[in-house]
Amino acid sequence: METCSSSIVRLNVGGMLFATTIDTLTQRDTESMLAVMFSGRHRLHMDANMGAVFIDRDGTHFRHILNWLRDEVVPTMDIAAYQELLREAEYYQLTGLIEALTPLLCKKDEDDNTKPEMTRRDVIKCLQFTKVRLRGVNLSGQNLSKLDLSGVDLSYSCLINTFFSRANLKQADFSGAEADGANFHSANLYSCQFIAARMRGAVLAGAYLQSANLQDACLINSSFCNADLRSAHLQNADLSNANLSEANLEQANLKGAKLNGANLRGANLQRAYLRDVDLRDTILEGASLNGANLQGASR
Repeated sequence: METCSSSIVRLNVGGMLFATTIDTLTQRDTESMLAVMFSGRHRLHMDANMGAVFIDRDGTHFRHILNWLRDEVVPTMDIAAYQELLREAEYYQLTGLIEALTPLLCKKDEDDNTKPEMTRRDVIKCLQFTKVRLRGVNLSGQNLSKLDLSGVDLSYSCLINTFFSRANLKQADFSGAEADGANFHSANLYSCQFIAARMRGAVLAGAYLQSANLQDACLINSSFCNADLRSAHLQNADLSNANLSEANLEQANLKGAKLNGANLRGANLQRAYLRDVDLRDTILEGASLNGANLQGASR
């Protein structure tokens, strides 16, 4: 397919048709998935019947994606729709849109019946102490992005829809935490503890999770695309329908993990431990499995 920057391109996104230009798809966020797709370096999946490039994704919010790429416009939506748009922005790796949506979603806690016990300001005050323990605290919906929270004890805390985007959480403890919908986009989570944490729909795209322990964690519908999970512990974790596309899982331990419906397209699974894992309903297109331990795995 020609990739002249001024040319019009037709897109079939989950059955919905859109028309735009190569410029629109590549100039706003040059590191996004769409920019890479239409850079001319990759073969595109064409829908011959419609004469369009096919993207296997729900097209409901794709017009908002295009409007962002054209004019940096964020639509007025309800919270549920903003959360859906955030997941689309994360899938397409649109960093600017993710950052624009974050403060809007942080307002969600204002309408919640259960109010958080601490605010961002309260947390910053706590950071003056050498050892910060926030065990069991309710911080739901708070914006803790870009803070240095390394080594903080957040075990058994309520962190539903809390924002930790780009925060330094090195060696923090989230064991047993309730963190459904939490946003850890591009956060430093090196050697963190997430043992038995509940993190349905959490966003960990681009996060640094090397040597992190996510054993027995509930990670259903979570996103780890482009995350660094080298040597991570994911034994018996539930990763059903999780997005791990382009993630680095080299030498990660996934023994007994649930991966039904998970997307591991383009992931690095070299020397990963996948013993007894059911991979029959897992997307592995373009994934590297060199040296992986697949003993007892179903494929």
